[in-house]
Amino acid sequence: MDTIGAAHATPASEVLAALGVSARGLSMDEARLRLARDGPNVLRPPRRITAAQMIAAQLRSPVVLLLLVAVVLTVATRQWLDAGAIAAVLLLNATIGVAIELRARRALEALLALEVARAVVLRDERLVELPAGELVVGDVVRVEAGRRVPADARLLEAVELQTGEAILTGESAPVAKDAGAVLAPDTPVAERATRLYQSTGVTRGHGVAVVVATGMATEVGRIGTLVAGVGVTETPLERRLASLGRALAWGAVAAALLVALAASLGGSPLVAIVELGIAVAVAAIPEGLPAISTIALAAGVRRMAKRNAIVRRLPMVETLGSATVVCTDKTGTLTGGAMRVTSLWLAGGELAASALARLAPTDVAHDRDPLSLALRIAALANRAQLGAGDDGGFGDPTELALLALAREHGADPVLMRKACPEVAAVPFSSERMLMATFNRVAGGGLVAFAKGAPTRILERCARVLVHAGETPLDDAERDALAREAEAMGERGLRVLALATGQTEGTTIEALRDLTFVGFVGLSDPPAPGVAGALDALRAAGVSLVMLTGDQRRTAEAVGVQLGLLGESRRMVDGRDIERASGAELDARLPTLAGVSRVTPAAKLRVVEALQRRGEVVAMLGDGVNDAAALRQADVGIAMGGRGSGLAKEVAGIVLADDRFDTIVAATEEGRRIGANIRRAVFYLLACNLAELAVLLIAAAARRPVPLTPLQILWLNLLTDTLPALALAVGPLEPRLMHEPPRPPRSPILSRRAVHLAIGYALAMTASSLVAFELTARGGGSLASARSAAFFALALTQIAQLGNAYPPARDGSPRVSLLRSPILAAALITIVLQLLPLAVPVLGRALEIETSWGATRWLLIVTLALAPLAVGWMARVVAGVRHAVGARE
Repeated sequence: MDTIGAAHATPASEVLAALGVSARGLSMDEARLRLARDGPNVLRPPRRITAAQMIAAQLRSPVVLLLLVAVVLTVATRQWLDAGAIAAVLLLNATIGVAIELRARRALEALLALEVARAVVLRDERLVELPAGELVVGDVVRVEAGRRVPADARLLEAVELQTGEAILTGESAPVAKDAGAVLAPDTPVAERATRLYQSTGVTRGHGVAVVVATGMATEVGRIGTLVAGVGVTETPLERRLASLGRALAWGAVAAALLVALAASLGGSPLVAIVELGIAVAVAAIPEGLPAISTIALAAGVRRMAKRNAIVRRLPMVETLGSATVVCTDKTGTLTGGAMRVTSLWLAGGELAASALARLAPTDVAHDRDPLSLALRIAALANRAQLGAGDDGGFGDPTELALLALAREHGADPVLMRKACPEVAAVPFSSERMLMATFNRVAGGGLVAFAKGAPTRILERCARVLVHAGETPLDDAERDALAREAEAMGERGLRVLALATGQTEGTTIEALRDLTFVGFVGLSDPPAPGVAGALDALRAAGVSLVMLTGDQRRTAEAVGVQLGLLGESRRMVDGRDIERASGAELDARLPTLAGVSRVTPAAKLRVVEALQRRGEVVAMLGDGVNDAAALRQADVGIAMGGRGSGLAKEVAGIVLADDRFDTIVAATEEGRRIGANIRRAVFYLLACNLAELAVLLIAAAARRPVPLTPLQILWLNLLTDTLPALALAVGPLEPRLMHEPPRPPRSPILSRRAVHLAIGYALAMTASSLVAFELTARGGGSLASARSAAFFALALTQIAQLGNAYPPARDGSPRVSLLRSPILAAALITIVLQLLPLAVPVLGRALEIETSWGATRWLLIVTLALAPLAVGWMARVVAGVRHAVGARE
């Protein structure tokens, strides 16, 4: 429940009065009444897909539906073997798909296994710890560093309080809180100093606040509501397979009706007509296609899991390979999500990160050396605690970065604090914009160490430290130093000034006549591997749009570092996105490199606008504020370690290692799968067109049916399926990551590929019909002629594997067939094809009769080479065209 919409702009006393509560909190009885009235302080998770819905999803494609009809018809005509074989294929397909999605769900649940949040709350004027779900509006809660905020609240007291709100706003820097700040009602969420928000973390200090919103009425809950309103997007692969399925289904029905009509006009009995119609329908549909595409996707899921990408929906594997645009959060995604000192300005000069890294501990050994003194201030004017080894530590991210700087250069913060014990401190506040400690040094003197906003520190300094010692600081020099700080800030750095000096007192008034030591520039730098990953995506024709809650100049600084900005690529403010009309937003898209100060609604608008433009959008994020855009995108990708639970729930892919460069490996895998599925479809289409053409030509010529329905089913399920499966899990083509993504609305096969498939199908058809006619006219029985047609077609389909990798436009082969699973698949299929000859019961079921001699077998094998001859001619033509084009 949310009682006060603008609590951030309302004085604390008025908020308490409006809620009917005092600063002493609620009684237990009143809290129970409010809990019964408003409900628990919990977020409703997105509705999960049930196992039944998963099964239904596996059975809804047109190809699968037509196969279900085929099962019914074969059962009705008592063709039990045919019915059982088709049903087994459908069951295998559904089982694999559901098993993979359930396994992905279990992997995600392991990532989401978090402890139940608890809250410290005033009840009956006593502090008690309760589950956060029991909080109600009007509860007075206490928050402190290291805890998460349990509900949306209005501050009553704040002592050095800072919170990390990146999960909500996307801004990496901690936000200073001030219970007494005066704010306007339209103040953005990221700037509301008087408010605390559920699920954000307290990084420093402590405070007391009154709960003003719980559950779905919190800011996080509102984002959850936004997510719930976004439907699941159909993937490009699903669209392509559905389109192919519809074409095959209508083609099968039309061909079956046409052949049945011709047979009836020719006076064939009803049983023969039904048998012929079923044979044509079975021939037109590649029964193995659903299982093959599912297995190809499942194999991709397994390979991606080894590369730390957990796939929740099978089609998402291929979708990432089709992505044309990657929209990504900045903080914790493109960047490491932690502040680091990347620049240090001392004694009239700036040391960048590379120069700092080269400094050895011996370079900072002298107490009055500017760098040595800067490190001492960084360590002593500090409330954070570093952890051991790789443990980040505890405290404000900025202060942790300062401690890390000191430790990296031999200035041990722990030893420094022991040698110079703290006597008193001036805490940071949003009014003072600085903090200082007063430490006892060797000899008993009292020294102040201060850091803060450059203007606030400089106005308290009378001297400046240089290598030769201290020099007076006049107004002109002070202005010049302020300009240096401003220049650092314009590069997107968070700038702090450092100063020190001997003092008599321990209050803010004692901070006078200090010595200015230098400026520290901090930033959240790009994460390792990001720059290389972006180069790989650009080479693959994928553009990137950065979406961040940071200030514009911070976003632009990261954009420049990563090469996202240029003359034709610009950063836009999130408020401009929200105010723009649909047409205005569409006009900005071609030059859009990123959006700063972006809200969850603005992220969603950007993704929707890109999709309207025809882009396939991948959205990468880790925060609650990314969830709606993650769900809307064609493929949502969440960070698995530091990502929020909501982000991981709505994403299609979860990166378990939190590395941006994993997206390149996943994109490569997606393209591999897409290309392999297209290759398998190409192969199956050629084979099924050949089977269909054999039946249609025979029917048109008023000849007996050359193949029985069970023979066609054998060809489709055994002869075709294993080779097609080998193609579907085949190797990566090296060129794939150096080509642009396929247009999202393009069919699964290009026109050129369809023409090639038709050519190969005609060659296979000719081989089968020639074998049938020569055997029939040579005195063989109908069963013998059918057997000749059956084996000829089977061997031509195996030979067709040699054409499954269409040559490149210059005629060169794309991969080596000998180093792929194709050769093994061909050999195994040949053995399977000979089983009806070795197993009598199988031979009788398939009506196999081979009374011919070696000459007929030699003829069949020779005819089987026809597709390879067509493929060779296609390669020659492609090479000639490429050579002619190159000369022109």
